[in-house]
Amino acid sequence: MTLESGTPWWSWAAPAGALALGAAVPALLQGHVSVALFVVGIPLLFAAVFAAVHHAETVAHRIGEPFGSIVLALAVTVIEVSLIVSILLQAPDGNSSIARDTVFAAIMIALNGIVGLCLLVGGLMHHEQEFQARSATAGLGVLGTLAVLGLVLPNYTTTLQGPVYAPAQLGFVAVVSLALYSLFLYVQTVRHKDAFLDENAGDGHHARPDRKTFLIGLALLPVALLSVVLIAEVLAHPVEEAIIRSGFPEALIGVVIAMVVLMPEGLASLRAARSNRLQTSINLALGSALASLCLTIPTVAILSIVQGQTLILGLEAKHVVLLLSSLFLSTLTLANGRTTVLQGGIHLVIFCAFVTISAIP
Repeated sequence: MTLESGTPWWSWAAPAGALALGAAVPALLQGHVSVALFVVGIPLLFAAVFAAVHHAETVAHRIGEPFGSIVLALAVTVIEVSLIVSILLQAPDGNSSIARDTVFAAIMIALNGIVGLCLLVGGLMHHEQEFQARSATAGLGVLGTLAVLGLVLPNYTTTLQGPVYAPAQLGFVAVVSLALYSLFLYVQTVRHKDAFLDENAGDGHHARPDRKTFLIGLALLPVALLSVVLIAEVLAHPVEEAIIRSGFPEALIGVVIAMVVLMPEGLASLRAARSNRLQTSINLALGSALASLCLTIPTVAILSIVQGQTLILGLEAKHVVLLLSSLFLSTLTLANGRTTVLQGGIHLVIFCAFVTISAIP
């Protein structure tokens, strides 16, 4: 069954079911968690993720690259910021590192998990893949600069004892993050748009959606993303309790949030790599990392200043090592515009190291 436009029924039924469950569970369970919640909630979560990917690809095929990647990156990041802000508002009196942990996890997942898996799968299927190196180096330049300013430099400032910024310093980082991200979007969509176009985009078998299908997909994309977050919030508290009871560090909560939020982009990137559209995969991965960093930090910075909350941004030493290693490796991998399975395997090793250190510090 489909809508008149050809939109498959599951692409709207899954988000609708997730929204209904997410709205009903808090009132029905009243804090009690049952096994049935996981049995029903987890399949709905993945179904909503697949629906979000479907609608994102519909929008992307209609408006073309790089705008399609930007739409998905911004939509997902808005949801991520909403999750983080909701957590911060629940604990306004204490120090909070959830924003730092989630942003760092998003960067590591994008640079190593998503990129690594795309390079590995794409390399296995197509032997060697090509993309425009100028776009990747531009994204990495912005990401590296703002990652160091936002997540490393707070450890070494002296106005306040690290790993925090003074309000004036925090305001500066927030402003330059938004300014540099805006400049990057201008370069990506206007000034040097050709550097971000996928030269293999015309080789796929996807027909350009008609206007009605596009409008339905555009309307259902935020609904699907919202349903993902609503189900994630329902499952977040029991998952958080399970992590703490198991003796794992609280930083793992940020990793779980980032993984759930980035699932739509990860799946869309993997599909593009399998279709030999690695440029689209790179646009999605770097775009998600940039949007997460450049939009989350300014938002939580403003919130922390207004709430009078201490915002912990500086990474621990082991995480700084992983971040700098990821940036260095990504520069080597994406510098010449050609990749093989080897680069994918290396990135996945770094990603596995990140997950291991997060769980067993």
